[in-house]
This record gives sequence, structure tokens and C-alpha cells, in this order.
Amino acid sequence: MNNSLIKFLNSKVDLYNQPSFIGQDPVLIPHRFSAKQDIEIAGFFAAIFAWGNRTTIINKSNELLQLMDNAPYEFCLHHTSTDLKKLEKFKHRTFNATDVLYFVEFFKQHYNHNNSLESAFSKGVKKKDITIENGLVEFYNYFFSLDDVPDRTRKHISSPAKKSTCKRLNMYLRWMVRNDNKGVDLGIWNNIKPAQLICPLDVHVIRVAKKLGLLTRKQNDWQAALELTGELRKLDRTDPVKYDFALFGLGVIEHY
Repeated sequence: MNNSLIKFLNSKVDLYNQPSFIGQDPVLIPHRFSAKQDIEIAGFFAAIFAWGNRTTIINKSNELLQLMDNAPYEFCLHHTSTDLKKLEKFKHRTFNATDVLYFVEFFKQHYNHNNSLESAFSKGVKKKDITIENGLVEFYNYFFSLDDVPDRTRKHISSPAKKSTCKRLNMYLRWMVRNDNKGVDLGIWNNIKPAQLICPLDVHVIRVAKKLGLLTRKQNDWQAALELTGELRKLDRTDPVKYDFALFGLGVIEHY
């Protein structure tokens, strides 16, 4: 790969992978908490809400967390029917109270038997897996394994099996898995390797990646996410998704 391109992208990673990035990004939401389970749940909602304007995503995430008394883990495990009623008016784009209530029930069931949400993603990953693909497929199946799943809620969780780019879940995994001590990604999980992560694909990342010759696929699907990450792996085999900072920053902030 062109050395000048590597140098250019590394400089952009250094520029944007800084604490100053947090304030205007949805990653701000999990950074509000210190307990692992609160970080996981708050971060999950923020990631799932992450389409559209970043300020709106942050505001809606904070609105939901306020309805949970800013204690999402405690709320999910020990809520009363009165507590749940507070959620009935919540709405963010196509995500409504029906969806919130199912998410809360899933978290209640999961955390009653698990200490961390990491196991929900890692249990589908085999030792030889190069990427998180099997983990994401298994997560989708596990997430919707409760009785009486609302059909409408399925659209909010993506899966490689449905050819989705899984942009929001890949972003969430970046937050939870990467631990480079730069202050942005939280790095609280240990059983998934940064090398297995897939770059989150949004319209800005796609545009910049194509302009730089890192992505040629026309369809915006799981294969495109694999293609881009494969190219980024040539730049850094152990941590390819750090370049999400460069591509996103170039696209959103610099309008490259």
C-alpha cells in the first residue's frame, strides 16, 4: 500500500482519536458511567440510536437514561410496572416504547445469568475466527430468543446473515473492545480481539474509503464492510478499526 496514504491516515487517527472527540459523539453516553454494566447498557442504546444527527442521538440517549433514573443496570434488573410506564412515551425516529420495553426485558434476562454483555457477543466467536461475524450472527439470534418478540423490533438489530453492514453494532463493539489508552474507546471487554472488529460503515466512511481507493464494492452491505476492513488490516493487522477515526473524521468534520 502507498506509504503516503498510510502516513496520511495515521496522522488523522492521531488527530481524532483524542478525548476532545468525545463531547460531540454518541460515545459520550457510555463515558457518563463508571460501572461496567451501566457502560454496556447505556452504550448499547446510544449505538442503536446512532443514525442521523449526532446531537439528536446524544439528546435522545440522555432522555431515555433519565427515564431510567440514570441507573440503567439497576433499572433493567429491578424495575416495577410503574417504572416501565415511564418509558411508554419514549420515541426516537422509528424506535418506540415497544422496542424499549423489549430491550429492557432482554437486559433483565441476560444480566440475571451473566455479569457482562460481552458474553452475548463472544459466545458465537470461534477461536479461529478472523472477524466478529459469527459473534454478530449469534448475538442477533440470542437477542431475539425471548418469547413474544415484537416483529417491529427486529429491524433495530442487524445481522451479517441479512447482509447488513451492522454499522451500529460494529461501532458499539469498537467502543467496548478497543483499549488503546487514548481515552475515546472504553476497552472494557477482553474476550474479543481488536483484530476481529469490523469497521463501521456509514455514508461518510463509505464516501471517503472509495475516494481513497480502500473500497470498490458498489453495494453497501456486509461484504463491503469486510472489504474495507481487509484493506485497513493491511495498515494495521492487530487494530484495523482504529482507522474508523480517520475515515469518519475526514468525512464528517473535514468534508473530504
